[in-house]
Amino acid sequence: MDTYGSLIDVVGNTPLLRLERIGAGLEGTLLAKLEMLNPGGSVKDRIGIRMIEAAERAGLLGPGGTIVEPTSGNTGVGLAIAAALKGYRCIFTMPDKMSQEKISLLRAYGAEVVIAPTAVPPEHPDSYYRVADRLAREIRGAFQPNQYFNQENPRTHYETTGPEIWRQTDGRITHLVVGVGTGGTVTGTGRYLKEQNPNCHIVGADPEGSVYTGKEARPYLVEGIGEDFFPETFDPKIVDRWVTVGDKDSFVTARRITREEGLLVGGSGGTAVFAALEVARDAGPDAVIVVILPDSGKSYLSKVFNDAWMSEYGFLERPGSRARIADVLGEKRRIDASIPDLVVVPEDETVGRAIDILQRFGISQLPVAKEPAVDDLAQIVGSIQERSLLDKVFRNPTSIERSVSDVMDAPLPTVQATAGIDDLFADLSQGAEALVVADGARPVGVVTRADLLEFLAHQRG
Repeated sequence: MDTYGSLIDVVGNTPLLRLERIGAGLEGTLLAKLEMLNPGGSVKDRIGIRMIEAAERAGLLGPGGTIVEPTSGNTGVGLAIAAALKGYRCIFTMPDKMSQEKISLLRAYGAEVVIAPTAVPPEHPDSYYRVADRLAREIRGAFQPNQYFNQENPRTHYETTGPEIWRQTDGRITHLVVGVGTGGTVTGTGRYLKEQNPNCHIVGADPEGSVYTGKEARPYLVEGIGEDFFPETFDPKIVDRWVTVGDKDSFVTARRITREEGLLVGGSGGTAVFAALEVARDAGPDAVIVVILPDSGKSYLSKVFNDAWMSEYGFLERPGSRARIADVLGEKRRIDASIPDLVVVPEDETVGRAIDILQRFGISQLPVAKEPAVDDLAQIVGSIQERSLLDKVFRNPTSIERSVSDVMDAPLPTVQATAGIDDLFADLSQGAEALVVADGARPVGVVTRADLLEFLAHQRG
């Protein structure tokens, strides 16, 4: 029977896949190294077992020991698999920007997870690096593999990932593109490939906000790559070119890969592919570009593949976001053509008559005008609003017989029909119940919160 004796034996030898759809139109060949097909779902499976076995040989980790590691999630899974097979306790510290799926996955393997703030420098005692250091000191029999300093990290990729890619491309690889985190993958793989062919071009894909390509670290949302310090596992001489990629391009590209290639990848995979496409545009017809896809998108379903989350951060266009206020009026007219676009009440009309108009059209606000027909904003002198009118009539029932001009409120705010619905939302969010819509100086309608909600509902549908 063709079987394996341990899950550890299944790590590595991941396939290369041609990205023929997302790479359509490119002259060269774009290939993806599918590291999400490792048993734990990421490239970090490779280093997890190697770091543990090296610690055992060195006497740093023994029976009943505890593994403590700061991780963005994937290294933790690799270590957790090794720990489950070897009987070790695991404690992982993670920054608070990590997805809930990653936290839940580590706990599923029996690991303990400690969450630390992202927005502190690495040397801060509350950073997830320093919390891991403290736990490793305080817990008897604890060992911290420390993927940021452990040379088994790049050595693993030098001995496995690099040779695999060289063999799979028959030595024809011209470019390697890697999202750089600890630097172990790009350093080890790149070093091996350059030894085989010094002309092999190594490209580092880096998030905007990482110190690899920025003067100082600042927050970003892509997980697992980029750093706020330079790890000892990274050799900067290996990288020939850097491509800096923003969060939006990373996440949008990840979604493209999933929908065009059928590959569910994480945000860092989107970063790497975006960089690879940049490289491929001028690499020439003989280029063979290998991009490492480090993990699966299963750990990012609540973020990258969640439309609401993407929209909240401005990475995904909201339904109807390009619409104008005139479109909201048009939708209002389509839903109920019996209500005129602009209903006004003359200032000398009685309050009782104004109430009749509100009830007749099922509306809560009325512009008050000098005359029944209005063709200029200057003719609007006030407004009748159901809420304040109720208060006045309840306190003084004789108000019913008074003129509208005696009880009216200030005129409704005005917005231009050509403005975007973001402007409408902003005005309505700041307390306005309704707005007069104008085409230049000519009032053409009234829109309310209910009108905007109705419009957005039909856009999503």
